[in-house]
Amino acid sequence: MDELDRKALSLFPGKVVRKDLLGPLRKHLNVPAYVVEYLLGKYCSSGDPEVIAEGIKEVKRVLTENYVHPDQAEVLKSKVREQGRYRVIDKVKVKLHEAEDKYWAELVNLQLNYVNINEDLIRRYERLLGGGLWGIIDLTYNPEIIHKGVMRPFVIQQFRPVQLEVTALEDVKVKRSQFSKDEWIDFLIRSMGLEPSKLDYRLKMLNLCRLCAFVENNYNLVELGPRGTGKSYIYRELSPYSILVSGGETTVAGLFIDMRGRGRMGLVMLWDVVAFDEVAGLRRLKDAQAVQILKDYMETGGFARIREEFKGSASLVFIGNIDYDIPELLSIAHLFIPFPLEMQDAAFFDRFHAYVPGWEIPRMRTELLTDHYGFVVDYFAWVLRELRRLTFATALDEYFELGEALDKRDKDAVRKTVSGLIKLIHPDGNYTKEDLEEYLSFALELRRRVKEQLKKIKSIEFWNTDFSYIDRETSKEIFVPVPEQRAPIELPHEPRVGEVAGLALLKVYGGGAIQRFEVIADKGKGRLNALGSMMRIMRESLKAAYEYISHNQKALRIDLDFKKDYDITVLATQMGIPKEGASAGITILTGLVSALTKKPVRNDVAMTGEITVLGKILPVQGIHEKIVAAAEAGIKTVYIPTGNEKDVQLLPPDIKRKLEIKLVGRVEEVLNDALKDYEIPEKEIIETPETIEKEQHLILDELENALRRCIKSNLENLTKNWWDERIPPDVRQNTEERQSKDELKREFVQYLDFSDYVKIIVRRDNWREAFQKIFKEQEILTAKLKELEPIRNAVRHGRMLTDEQREKLKVYSQDIVRKISASKI
Repeated sequence: MDELDRKALSLFPGKVVRKDLLGPLRKHLNVPAYVVEYLLGKYCSSGDPEVIAEGIKEVKRVLTENYVHPDQAEVLKSKVREQGRYRVIDKVKVKLHEAEDKYWAELVNLQLNYVNINEDLIRRYERLLGGGLWGIIDLTYNPEIIHKGVMRPFVIQQFRPVQLEVTALEDVKVKRSQFSKDEWIDFLIRSMGLEPSKLDYRLKMLNLCRLCAFVENNYNLVELGPRGTGKSYIYRELSPYSILVSGGETTVAGLFIDMRGRGRMGLVMLWDVVAFDEVAGLRRLKDAQAVQILKDYMETGGFARIREEFKGSASLVFIGNIDYDIPELLSIAHLFIPFPLEMQDAAFFDRFHAYVPGWEIPRMRTELLTDHYGFVVDYFAWVLRELRRLTFATALDEYFELGEALDKRDKDAVRKTVSGLIKLIHPDGNYTKEDLEEYLSFALELRRRVKEQLKKIKSIEFWNTDFSYIDRETSKEIFVPVPEQRAPIELPHEPRVGEVAGLALLKVYGGGAIQRFEVIADKGKGRLNALGSMMRIMRESLKAAYEYISHNQKALRIDLDFKKDYDITVLATQMGIPKEGASAGITILTGLVSALTKKPVRNDVAMTGEITVLGKILPVQGIHEKIVAAAEAGIKTVYIPTGNEKDVQLLPPDIKRKLEIKLVGRVEEVLNDALKDYEIPEKEIIETPETIEKEQHLILDELENALRRCIKSNLENLTKNWWDERIPPDVRQNTEERQSKDELKREFVQYLDFSDYVKIIVRRDNWREAFQKIFKEQEILTAKLKELEPIRNAVRHGRMLTDEQREKLKVYSQDIVRKISASKI
């Protein structure tokens, strides 16, 4: 026994208990902690070992004689019958049978249904209807009770929930001043069953944050983390006013109100805290209507059912498991990933007031459990419940102002968390400015964690997560981070040769990221080495950049023999994080030109855009996400394809002010601006008959390669046997004949004729299941390809094109390639 134990025993006699007494008594009994502690508090609230020993004997006796163990149910039922009256400890549930217009009680462990109960008890303890209550029950037996021809002899005469019926808060308020702040926090932690000497201060505070849902009305909390950290225990065992429900068993009617019959109240109207165990299993709440009702309730505390408005005050807690390494998960996804896909709704997640980082809380081990004194659970639960009547929502306004990055929901969330922590640690309302600042920092972190995930889901709408507060006295602004948030990728401190930053879209959840490339060009034998596990699409971007340089060496000021005299190595960094690759084209080209000309790339720029072998920069997807990533990384200038101008126009003004956005249509515009001391004179980029013919062949090569890749990849996604199942028989036969005459024996798709593309794409099932989403209008695509066919034949046979044909070739090909490229993202 330490000094804190002695203080607790002297100030709260009869209301504290040694917490290690609970474990042995519950070891073989499936009974909630607050039931056992109710008895321990009654018989063992003492520092005298002899009193404790005698009390434990009495508790064991009561549990042995009165607690209903399922395998002894028949014995106890017989005792009720033979003695006429018997006292049991069991969980009671009540249901209204509408067809009979009668309430029937169920004793869970006694396995008794259709037990008679006085309706006054139901009105007094409404939670009997919503999940049930543990209590001490006087059960009688009357064989004369007949209902609809069936004997229903069991009757609940008396029912006393295992909870205190006295007001505890005033007592706690008065005696709180006898404890220092650290002592009171340690006492609360011990009341939760944990040993504070084994936890650092942050872990103590995170555990207290779990209790905010008990002391704040309509507090929405989420905690995801590893298994075995005590998430479920808190909401199942700590209070008779909290209920832990399995996600798979929860329905809208059960949670809110069942409009059948007399309209049975749901859990949010009966309990102080409703906790959902394992969010991944929220099967019955994941349809659109259920999610909308949840959002309404989490926002206002109200909900509508069949033209009626209802109110509830229950806090909602969502707990679940994250089986990932957190830094790795943050690099590819967001921290709400365990929720069902149907609930991955930014507006739903935005209703959470706080996100407790469950991965920081250690797994429960024996040494983390306390053997010191803490509040008896039922007394503690009553104190928490009484604290819901208080509010300290405006407490922080006297000393602090919230930063401009916080919107109304953010501010409301932060205020509720600060209020909750004040209630727990300073129930008497005596706190200092330093206390407030500490709780404010915690509240901002817990809410910012929610917003950081929303930024990953909808980057522009939630892009500003720089949460801060301002000290009214000093006007100093303090920014509050989240510990697990990855630092922005480190950019070069000065311009460097071959080192360039691109903007990429992460594949898993669509967030933006900085994608760095490093390029080295040394004397060698003409090898081109791609490092960093580049995906196929990114390798094609590298090939397009390489081909552009090879056709424009003189204009680019590059050694004419670079293809045979230089070895070029291109490294794409962080490729362990899946990214789309088409938009890396301009970034790779800039790095190649920098390495081959020895001109450094500015260290304050980033770029995105797919390139063609003719040097055009095509529009890409994910512009908003990429610009947010650039702004966060401290980039000063970004190059965006001209075709994405509409996306740029939709950006909020405040993000446009953070960086310069340059719209570019050709690679020369980027090279001239991004490379130091470098310029390509426009007069050197000229067209000759040879370049025109080369350009036409390149356009067709690009178009046909894009069509072949599009056909193969999209049909391959539908079936592995796509060639036999999805290609028209005549096309398949002709193509296989062409391959048989070729010694190289390339894959079949390389032997398709130009006229085959339309036959394959517009085939009914192929169009509906694979290509409609890419090309939208079948008639327009068919018309363009048919007009291009004679143009293609003329080019391949060396015939000159008219100006009109040249224009059609450029415009039609560019449109088709752009649609195919957009579908890759």
